[in-house]
Formats: sequence, structure tokens, C-alpha cells
Amino acid sequence: MVGGGQLARMTHQAAISLGVPLRVLARDPGESAAQVCADVRIGDERSLDDLRAFAKDCDVVTWDHEHVPQELIKALEEAGTACRPGSDALLHAQDKLVMRERLSSFGAPCPAFSHVPSRAPLAFLEAFAREHGWPLVLKATRGGYDGKGVWVLDALDRDTAELVNRLLDEGVDLLVEEHVAFRRELAALVARSPYGQGAAYPIVETVQRDGICHEVISPAPGLDEDTAAEAQRLALDIAEHLGVTGLLAVELFQTDSGLVVNELAMRPHNSGHWTIEGARTSQFEQHVRAVLDLPLGSTEATAPYVVMVNVLGGDDPDVYPRYVHVMAHDPGVRVHMYGKQVRPGRKIGHVTALGDDLDEVRERARHAADYLRWGPAMKERG
Repeated sequence: MVGGGQLARMTHQAAISLGVPLRVLARDPGESAAQVCADVRIGDERSLDDLRAFAKDCDVVTWDHEHVPQELIKALEEAGTACRPGSDALLHAQDKLVMRERLSSFGAPCPAFSHVPSRAPLAFLEAFAREHGWPLVLKATRGGYDGKGVWVLDALDRDTAELVNRLLDEGVDLLVEEHVAFRRELAALVARSPYGQGAAYPIVETVQRDGICHEVISPAPGLDEDTAAEAQRLALDIAEHLGVTGLLAVELFQTDSGLVVNELAMRPHNSGHWTIEGARTSQFEQHVRAVLDLPLGSTEATAPYVVMVNVLGGDDPDVYPRYVHVMAHDPGVRVHMYGKQVRPGRKIGHVTALGDDLDEVRERARHAADYLRWGPAMKERG
């Protein structure tokens, strides 16, 4: 697995039970996965030499993130390395404009969009807004995540002009989309093997704040069966059309007129962390099975409701003494920490709670995550 983040760390845990040795390419020995994996190679995923040395003797190479340059993945494939997902599929998670164009070509529901030209971009945005209305959503076509690389434009004012001109001067390729009025955000997580077998998890609701996923609720509360099935079929169709092998997460907007595709990720995803305790087969084990072309596991839920809440860094970096309260207060809550240095607002772990009553399960998960972040000071913060 190329990348040493928390996704590789949790994939390693799943691979252990399958008896599958996982090699990780990390930039630094202190990265999340590098702390726990036995076979760690230190290198840069932007170096073809490092990638070639890493991939030697590997049966399959897969990805912890989407930031490996396309030309390097293609070079590995040309040398005979099985890359899953492959470069042709992964491009659609790397380039938002390519993704929008491809999805639209086979009828997947997308917001209105267009490439922003480098010449007369402000006049172009003004014309786009006349057709689709303000606000507009401006995106970097490559490199954005967790709210980075996304800007909401309310009007064509001086601040907008300065932002657009600065980004273009810095060489940032830009995409503009209509602003989607949505009721809530959903995520569809599916897996597809090289053999063509597919599997779909229950549709979840994701709660986003400041561009960061704060919690995930499975199944999405109040989602009717027809819409849930439609979302699963849409994700499986996208996986087939794009030739995805491994996991595919499709972030969706639920609107008054139906579902709209927001983003894609071709790897284990934050919206699927709940599956470690909440599904018969975790997303991490499923990804290992899929890329190795093994039969896929059951996606059946283990409880009526599962809530995952991300643990964000607070002001106090010493999280572990707070375990005593969290574990004693609710022995049924599961805590997962990523071995990351604590910084305010940084994802450093997650907690999961399961049960029959959604309100109770949600409160349990929120309490644990808040206490791990703030400790007793959480009462003062409300």
C-alpha cells in the first residue's frame, strides 16, 4: 500500500487476520502505518525509483491516497505491476474535471459544471452565474481534500476577483460548479473485484462541518428503501463504468429532486470506518479481498444503528489519560487512535458506538469523542 497514513494502518490490521503480509511505502518512520507495520519502506511516492523498489516482489500495489502521479502509476503498470485500482480508474479520483466529464457521459447525476479558462475567467464566471445563479462553487481540479481546494463564491466582487486571479497565477487549474441545495450528505461505499464481483454497504449519512467529516450514521436515518437502493446501484454502476478494483466511496447530495454525485474516492474512506465494528466485513478487509481478487465478504450490519465520530485534536496533546473516563463511562464504545501528533482540529482517531436507539448511540459516540478531545473542559464548552 502506497502511503503511510491511518488508512494503511487500519488496512494492516485487517490484513493480519487474513494472513496477508502488507508492505507500506511511507515518507517517514513516524507515519501512522509505519509505526505498526513490519514491512515498511521509506520513500517518496513521487519518485519512480522509490516506487519501483517498493513494488518489487509485490503481488498487488494499492493506494492509501490519490496523490501518486499518473505517469508513475502507468510506468509501474507497463513494467508488469498489478496496480489496483489502475491508473485509468484512479484518474477519476485525482482530477475532478475528468471525473465530472466521465460521469456525465454515462448519465450519472452531477451538478452543472465547467472548466474555468485562464483568459477572461471573471467574465466566464459571471456568465456561468447568470445561467445557474449565485453562489458558485470553485474547485481546484486536483489535490483538494477535507475542504481544501474548494471555495464558495457569493458574488463577483473584489475578493472573488483577487482569489481567482491569484489561483490562476499560481497555476491552479479550476473547475466551477453550480451550488447544490441539498437536504443532507450521504455516502455509498461499494467494492468491486477484478473478477467483477460487487458488494454494497448500507447507505450512510455524513455530517460535515468546515469541510471535515465529523460523524457518520449507518444506516442513514429516514432514508427510504428505494432511494437507498438507487444510491447503491449508482455507486456500483460508477465502479463498473470506471473499471474500479477495490473500494469506491461515492459522496452524494440528497436533494428535493434526487441524488447528485459530489466526490469519489477509490480506497478505504472516512465514511466507512464504522464498518470495523458495524459490519460483518470491514471496509479494510473488503479492500484487501477485492484487490487480491478474493471473494468479497458480507456487508451486513451487526447492529440496527452504528455511529462513528471523528476525534479531532484539541488544546491538550495528552489524550491517553482520558481513556479511563471514556472506557469506564461506556465499555461498549470502541476507540481507534491513529498514532498522530495532536494538533487542534486534526483528525487523530475515531470512536464507534452501536445499538438499537439512534439518539442514544449518537450521544454515546459524541460524548466519547468530545471527552477525548477536550477532557473535563468539554463541560465548559457546552
